[in-house]
Amino acid sequence: MAADIGTKAAPAKFDPLDMNNYKIEKLPKMQKSKFEIWMARLGGPLAIAAFVWICWFCHIGFIDNLDQSGLAATAQKRLGVLGLDGFIRANYAMLAIFVASLILWMTEALPNYLTSLLLILGVVLFNVTTQKEALAQLGHPVMWLNILSFVLASMLVKTQFAKRLTLAFVIKFGKSAKGVLWSFLVINLVLSAFISATTVKATIMLPIFMVICAIYGASDGHRNNFGRNLVIQNLFQVNIGANAFYTGSGAHLLAISLIAGFLGSCDFGYADWLVAVGPMSVIILIVGLLVGMYIFFPMRKEEQKPQIEGGIERLKVELDSMGKMSAQEWRAVCIFMVVLFLWVTKGTFHNIDETIVALIGACLALLPGIGVVKWNDVDIPWHLMLFSAGAYVLGSGLNATDLPNTMVNAAFDSMGITSGTPYWVLYVVLTFLMMYSGLVFQSKTIRTMVFVPIALGVEQRFGFMPMSLALPVSMLIEHCYVLPFNSKPAALLYNTNQYSQTDAFKFGITMMTFSWMLILLFGQTVLKWLSITPGLF
Repeated sequence: MAADIGTKAAPAKFDPLDMNNYKIEKLPKMQKSKFEIWMARLGGPLAIAAFVWICWFCHIGFIDNLDQSGLAATAQKRLGVLGLDGFIRANYAMLAIFVASLILWMTEALPNYLTSLLLILGVVLFNVTTQKEALAQLGHPVMWLNILSFVLASMLVKTQFAKRLTLAFVIKFGKSAKGVLWSFLVINLVLSAFISATTVKATIMLPIFMVICAIYGASDGHRNNFGRNLVIQNLFQVNIGANAFYTGSGAHLLAISLIAGFLGSCDFGYADWLVAVGPMSVIILIVGLLVGMYIFFPMRKEEQKPQIEGGIERLKVELDSMGKMSAQEWRAVCIFMVVLFLWVTKGTFHNIDETIVALIGACLALLPGIGVVKWNDVDIPWHLMLFSAGAYVLGSGLNATDLPNTMVNAAFDSMGITSGTPYWVLYVVLTFLMMYSGLVFQSKTIRTMVFVPIALGVEQRFGFMPMSLALPVSMLIEHCYVLPFNSKPAALLYNTNQYSQTDAFKFGITMMTFSWMLILLFGQTVLKWLSITPGLF
């Protein structure tokens, strides 16, 4: 008996084809580098120092000698309330809050939602805008659309329709290694129309493509080019697939919100975005897959053959275990199709706003007897909602002070950029900065908050067509896939250990460059035909 007690049970053998082994909680956590740790430690003191210096000790000529005649209507209104001295102080405060918030967000010295709460507090206490205006941003239509999109996406997660769709697609069209890669491109594009959170899509598909990696010999620390292709392409497709759709990302909604706030109104909706941005996104996805398969990670013949007997059969067993599509799944699909139809046909058959359409879908999804989810089934990341609310308040403060326009005017005057500067020069510069800022920023929302207001300010200064710079800049929001810290899906998929940072960098920087060249081409062709840009030449 003593021998029996002392005997330890043999550890269960790792099954590379068991999807439960690839849940997020079982992946190794990416540890922060020493540089990132030091950045987090220094972020707080740096933010405080920057805020204090800019707010109380800094003297900036273009703010001290403010040109009141060039202010937008919202800023003129705030100027009338605060008076010139108070308005100048509000501009300094807004700049200080903006810089300090960027430091905290980029260094992750504080959780992003806490930085947003401090930002909202600062904007109110320093009279940048009113308390009512600042707190109302949490009820902004785009915030509602974000929340409602998570309600709709929860239907696909709860009913497991997204998993069923992915398995069925891979089994039917993935009879070869290249077929698997092409099938995931289509899956990502389809799911992007339904799910507005890129991390959610990556989480749904991760166990499936990890099992497929194992089938083709990429598991348990062994890397090969099939695994590199499959995981890097999924990271790329999760982001660029979202780029094709107006509701594909909250950052798109923020961009259109900023444009609408600046212009006073904006009728650019779901169908308009799909026509303008969809074709470019599809081109980028196809080129990205071809570049991965044939240039950076060409697969040897042995890598294109399943290495585990019965691997695909295991996927079929997984699909069969789900049974036939349930009534709940059919209802979820029907509700989504109604929502998509109403989004696409706005302006053609009706004028119901995208947010109200999403509200209709959410009500149907939650309605007893008809719907498929209960409130407790809905996974809404409220910390991200608070983060987004802070970004909207930041936009509201920038709008109230017209600071982006003031800064753009001052910067261009100092660089000698005048009304004689061609449109194409500014188009090239702004799209270049937006694209490659994706290498250093950790948030699509922050990139949007920085560059879209600048583009709007340039349009106003030079009298360019509305959205002629702001929309091309917005079309580059989703290019955040090069380094692990560039986005949450990038951090998540890097932990799979299927590729190195070097692999991701050489593929990512190439696709960034191709995409930037493509946006230049679109500026002269498609966007010109759609009367969004005047053309580059």
